[in-house]
Amino acid sequence: MEEIRIDMRTQTPQEIEMSVRDAQLCFKLNHTMPYTDEYNAILGELFGDRLGEGSRVMPGLTVVRSKNVTIGKNVVIMNNCLMMSAGGITIDDNALIAANAQLISNNHDLEEHMIITCKPVHLKRNCWIGAGATILPGVTVGENSVVGAGSVVTKDIPDNCIAVGSPAKVVKTINKEKDE
Repeated sequence: MEEIRIDMRTQTPQEIEMSVRDAQLCFKLNHTMPYTDEYNAILGELFGDRLGEGSRVMPGLTVVRSKNVTIGKNVVIMNNCLMMSAGGITIDDNALIAANAQLISNNHDLEEHMIITCKPVHLKRNCWIGAGATILPGVTVGENSVVGAGSVVTKDIPDNCIAVGSPAKVVKTINKEKDE
């Protein structure tokens, strides 16, 4: 997976304008009554056609570079989610993201702190991210997998697994046939 590098000192006026727009829309969203037409309109402004039908995003949302976020159908994102999305964040259908989760697709270069290093985050179909979990740059969480509350995910999690801890480690494989 190729890393993208962005020098924050050379942002274009359009990039700065988009950053301001995202911050203002998040503020507005977080101070608007959920489940109203006004709230849904702000979500539409923030994500456009990249927000799937039937998805629910609760307030307390902070998203940076919303144009790099794609949310599938029937996704639930609970309160106080942080999305740092310079590297891109893709959330597939039916994913569940509990309160206080952090989806981080960018970091700072160790020597040049004004350069951010970016790798995409991908949450596959039907995964569940526990409360307070952090997903770091370049990570894919597999289909039907569960990330335990408070976990820090530094490496990919395969399909049908439960991962917990800091750093998160797979502790169990989910047998879908047995569970059905």
